[in-house]
Amino acid sequence: MKIVNIIESTRPIKSDIRNAYIDFSKMTLSLVAVVTDVIREGKPVIGYGFNSNGRYGQGALMRERFIPRILEANPASLIDDSGENLDPHKIWACMMTNEKPGGHGERSVAVGTIDMAVWDAVAKIEGKPLFQLLAQRYGTAAANPRVFVYAAGGYYYPGKGLDKLRQEMESYLERGYSVVKMKIGGASIVEDCERIESVLKILGPGQQLAVDANGRFDLHTAIDYGRALSQYPLFWYEEAGDPLDYELQAKLGEVYKGPMATGENLFSMQDARNLIRHGGMNPERDFLQFDCALSYGLVEYLRTLDMLKEYGWSPSRCIPHGGHQMSLAIAAGLGLGGNESYPDLFQPYGGFPDGVKVENGYVTLPPIPGIGFEGKSDLITEMWKLTH
Repeated sequence: MKIVNIIESTRPIKSDIRNAYIDFSKMTLSLVAVVTDVIREGKPVIGYGFNSNGRYGQGALMRERFIPRILEANPASLIDDSGENLDPHKIWACMMTNEKPGGHGERSVAVGTIDMAVWDAVAKIEGKPLFQLLAQRYGTAAANPRVFVYAAGGYYYPGKGLDKLRQEMESYLERGYSVVKMKIGGASIVEDCERIESVLKILGPGQQLAVDANGRFDLHTAIDYGRALSQYPLFWYEEAGDPLDYELQAKLGEVYKGPMATGENLFSMQDARNLIRHGGMNPERDFLQFDCALSYGLVEYLRTLDMLKEYGWSPSRCIPHGGHQMSLAIAAGLGLGGNESYPDLFQPYGGFPDGVKVENGYVTLPPIPGIGFEGKSDLITEMWKLTH
């Protein structure tokens, strides 16, 4: 048993949208296939992965360092103790050979993308949905395939006024979402409050709005927004300041008493631990958005969950960024609080398997071996192009 090839392709996911910090007009991602010599139904098992939006493709790093290390390793060194499957932890350690501690930036995205494809292959070799495999290995042994999801959107783009913003959010609610999210920080506080109030007016019982500043604010502005937002019943106030400015996050928490969310731009267990130690986050109130595809993959995410447990945090307070099926599988298998969703953006990489509908803010994952990419026709069509 061995990995015979790893293929990367950099793909565009460009869009005219922008948040408070960046536009997506030249956005890319890496699509990866891990090809094994294991045969199922007459075909080799292939695991697929891709990185979340917002960090661009990482093909150069993969081809220069991480893919060669795996392909040059003794295949026996990458197999689990049963001898019947790949070992993601050993493969992860192989990728990180000769890498210095720290530097958790683009490297973490390259490793996390390959790691996703490895886990997809491992679950397929075992013939199980990844969420079931994770529950059996690391969870309570009983996966819950019903997962909370919220609709992320509300971006700024040319000509988008209040009417179009409301129409967008109404479309998410009509599709079954109970929580919707919009961007702030790309306009003045007055304008953003008008946008927030416009959306709040269309929400019904049990429906809520979250807002996301994408790390735009300095401390003064973050607090000014916090005071203005305190008048609204928000689901959360997300990523007010720079992801590594833990003091800003802590001081904001002294002023803003509603739920807050952050962590999508922290790319290691160590950075996540510093947030928990120094960011003033409340395990009974706040949410953590670490995204395995950007932060060294599931192997590192398991370490992060172990760290959170030591500090009294439940995995149910984790609702990952990214809107991809890998985090859905982790949520179902390890009891996370849910997952982000982009109903109309970054396709075909976001979303759910065909036929899966959002009902009262939840989706139920079908029992597809692996992560479930084969159940999404437009996505698996792109993935098959890597090897055909």
